[in-house]
Amino acid sequence: MFAFAASDKSKKPGPRRPGGGSGGGKKPAGGSFFKNPFGRGSFVGNLVLTILIFLFLMSGYSLFAGLFTQVPTIPLSEVAADVAAGKVSAITVSGDSLDLAYADGAHKASAKDPAAALPEQLTTYGVTPDELQKVAITVEGQSGFAYWFGLLGPSLLTLVFIIALVWFFTRQIRGAGMQAFSFGQSRARLVEPTDTTQRVTFAEVAGAREAKEELMEIVDFLKNPKKFLDIGARIPKGIILMGAPGTGKTLLARAVAGEAGVPFFSISGSEFVEMFVGVGASRVRDLFDMAKKAAPAIIFVDEIDAVGRVRGGGVGGGNDEREQTLNQILVEMDGFEPTEKVIVMAATNRPDVLDPALLRPGRFDRRVVIDLPDRRDREEILSIHARKKPLGPDVKLSVIAERTPGFSGAELYSLMNEGAILAARENRKEITQYDLIRSIEKVMLGPERKSHLLTKKEKELTAYHEAGHALVSSVLPYADPVHKISIISRGRAAGYTLKLPFEDKKMQSRKQFLDDIAATLGGYVAEEMLFDDLSTGPSNDLAVITGLARDMVMRYGMSEALGPISFGERELLGKETYSEEVAAKIDAEVAKIIAEAKARAERVLADHRAALDTIAKALIEHETIEREEFEKLLVASGITPKTNEDELVSVTPDIPPIERNP
Repeated sequence: MFAFAASDKSKKPGPRRPGGGSGGGKKPAGGSFFKNPFGRGSFVGNLVLTILIFLFLMSGYSLFAGLFTQVPTIPLSEVAADVAAGKVSAITVSGDSLDLAYADGAHKASAKDPAAALPEQLTTYGVTPDELQKVAITVEGQSGFAYWFGLLGPSLLTLVFIIALVWFFTRQIRGAGMQAFSFGQSRARLVEPTDTTQRVTFAEVAGAREAKEELMEIVDFLKNPKKFLDIGARIPKGIILMGAPGTGKTLLARAVAGEAGVPFFSISGSEFVEMFVGVGASRVRDLFDMAKKAAPAIIFVDEIDAVGRVRGGGVGGGNDEREQTLNQILVEMDGFEPTEKVIVMAATNRPDVLDPALLRPGRFDRRVVIDLPDRRDREEILSIHARKKPLGPDVKLSVIAERTPGFSGAELYSLMNEGAILAARENRKEITQYDLIRSIEKVMLGPERKSHLLTKKEKELTAYHEAGHALVSSVLPYADPVHKISIISRGRAAGYTLKLPFEDKKMQSRKQFLDDIAATLGGYVAEEMLFDDLSTGPSNDLAVITGLARDMVMRYGMSEALGPISFGERELLGKETYSEEVAAKIDAEVAKIIAEAKARAERVLADHRAALDTIAKALIEHETIEREEFEKLLVASGITPKTNEDELVSVTPDIPPIERNP
């Protein structure tokens, strides 16, 4: 694919702030106190909550205590005078407290001397027996709940509050202490074989046929270990899954556990590493102990290159914690007995940086390579992701599989999901073929930028740029055929030309490389020829062809001057791997390849200038040209379109597909 990059005139050179956004940058260091000092779980928040509870309890107590103090209290001498005057109708004695009921309905309180009875004390104050007989005196027991609550209530409430406060803060400290004690414990996630919601089987994993055949042996061992042990066979202790991102390494590991019906312990390599030395090693020990107790079981370490990088020499950085964690993994895998039914699986997309001790026989001695799916595999993967999606009658997943070479399983899932989103956005109940076609471009380049309107000059420039790509690619015999041209902005591209091979390619020849470079320069040459000027649009094209030409010289030995030699990085571990003279020859060869490709693109566009104008004018008018319309334009200009039979066979080392670069 060729993409014409739209420039952003508002950008100015200068240092980027960390975080990427206008208000980005590093957040202040520290814990939750700095993030949210009054948030849940923070010290300040807990203190404020405690003070509020204290004030609430004190207010409640004051209100409750006030119920006992609403009755006015008078001295005993006044009580005697009121009794003598006949004002008091009844007296209730509760311990040393007196509750006086007056004839007019009023209530007052008083207290007597605990050493003498009430009648004796009233007689002492001059109350006669006749006057005393007119008053009903009642004595209540001193064991009532109200009495004891009134007596002990204030002390009990204070004591309860203190106990609650101590318990609250002790709980906080205990929680922090428990976290400290569990710091070295494994954080692996366990999937039980009985958990049907998370169980995955090989039937749910499309493609990767060779990888599944390799892993079926592991399943058979976990189910029937005696068959292997009786014949003296020893199953591999470790299996490492290697492949590009999104090819289904984690899914395959889960499928092994699902097929075997054993517990599945999964953890990321980065979860072992902490700022304190020894924590990662402790977590490794705990993880292996858990797996041995649950055996037969599978341990899966995702992104193992986070801890398994080469030790020493400065490769991957010098980190004592990471190296101790790796050492512990090596020791644990060596500690397995022949009868141990624990399999260690790991996944990485960087097998070149792993420590050799990790890959030696006896540890991760079986390597399963998972390639990008071919066309048949892509169709199977699309079928799996389409199971729960209502597809329209016009949907042909085989066509979608043909248009997605180089797509990983994760990208195919995203494609089907984007198709469903497009259908739902337009209030339709079924997904159509057009939805899926649009999803391919959305996954590869991004959504349409409808608000990005080109001026008349920019539209003409973009049209000729993309027409130059398409025309050169159609004329040169080893370039891939064009499937679509568009000048509608998507993502960061102002326009794009979609070129795809008829069949998946595992190898690519030198002639194909040279034609691809010339086709990629078609837009650059068209701008230079038609407008006698250059824009920022071809910037991405230039980066692609420079990298490709350098790979031809340094990796694939396709340089006539330097011959079949592979050159690595100029400096490795502080040492130069080749001289400055060789570096100058490499630069000269790269420049020569690009110059020759540019000259070929210039000849093609000069010889077919009328076809270039026709394609550009059609793009300006319709903005998008599909393959059928494009081939009609080629035939009208006297150019024969490519067919499947035109694909030429070549034998070269396998390389990543370059047409996926935007």
